[in-house]
Amino acid sequence: MKTIISTETETWPIRNAFTLSRGSKSEAVVVVCRIARDGRTGFGECVPYARYGESVESVLAEISAVMPLIEEGGGRTEIMQAMKPGAARNAVDCALWDLEAKISDVPVHRLICATPPRPVPTCVTISLDDPQEMAQHARANALRPLLKVKLGGKLDEDIIHAVSAAAPDARLILDANESWTEDNIHDLMMAAAQARVMLIEQPLPAGQDEILEHIPHPVPICADESVHVTADLERLRERYDAVNIKLDKTGGLTEALAMRERAHEIGFSVMVGCMVATSLSMAPALLLAQEAQYVDLDGPLLLARDRPYGLHYSAVVVSPPDRRLWG
Repeated sequence: MKTIISTETETWPIRNAFTLSRGSKSEAVVVVCRIARDGRTGFGECVPYARYGESVESVLAEISAVMPLIEEGGGRTEIMQAMKPGAARNAVDCALWDLEAKISDVPVHRLICATPPRPVPTCVTISLDDPQEMAQHARANALRPLLKVKLGGKLDEDIIHAVSAAAPDARLILDANESWTEDNIHDLMMAAAQARVMLIEQPLPAGQDEILEHIPHPVPICADESVHVTADLERLRERYDAVNIKLDKTGGLTEALAMRERAHEIGFSVMVGCMVATSLSMAPALLLAQEAQYVDLDGPLLLARDRPYGLHYSAVVVSPPDRRLWG
């Protein structure tokens, strides 16, 4: 039966403005890939990210370029070779995983999870704002076990203390999004250590993080913008303690699984993260997160609404996906 591939761009309003060191946005723009074969349709979602040189137009063009390959029956192996890592390949790869599961009637989790998937704790993000406003948001989420705090370089020490005081029982992850410098990293890391922070994510700009090899890590440091695929891991061994694996960086679940395995082999802790997107983006990542030390998959909680059959979030955990959504 003929294979048909199509794409669609969707816009999802964000509940409140989402702000990090690079700016603020009020909506999430995603590209959805659909691949239909043998009366079944697989779905994959990605988020084009300007920080990595992507746009909606570039993602649509990359997917369009491989449509003939997919229509001729090309699968995940061929796509891994034909497409570069990034958002476009993620949408195609995840759509192919979903399609294969539907055609074979074998859930994806049976192929990639050692045990049946379980609910896992996830971070809840406190968007960048002034310290008092962030403390108020932290106080409203103080019963959640894990908060991820966006930082921006300015007033970060005040933010760390304000959020820590507002949510004294929550564990904290700080996400600097490349906004710290060699001049302030020592003081900010000490402030983080005093505030029971459990992880600091990407403090320095990618490519300007060599200093991390030569300074103490009173709090473990996690690479995000500095790491995209498995091949990046080796050069970061002396700089970071953990790596953030995102499907939109790896170019899909296929590469992400290989990256998680190799990261653990060489001693990294693993975070599974996300962009701001719907549950369709989170579903494959949640299966990947079954063997991760940190989980940051709260993207749908930031939206004003989610897809039908979206992931279920409680105050503590996010549950595995309904197969009507994905997988």
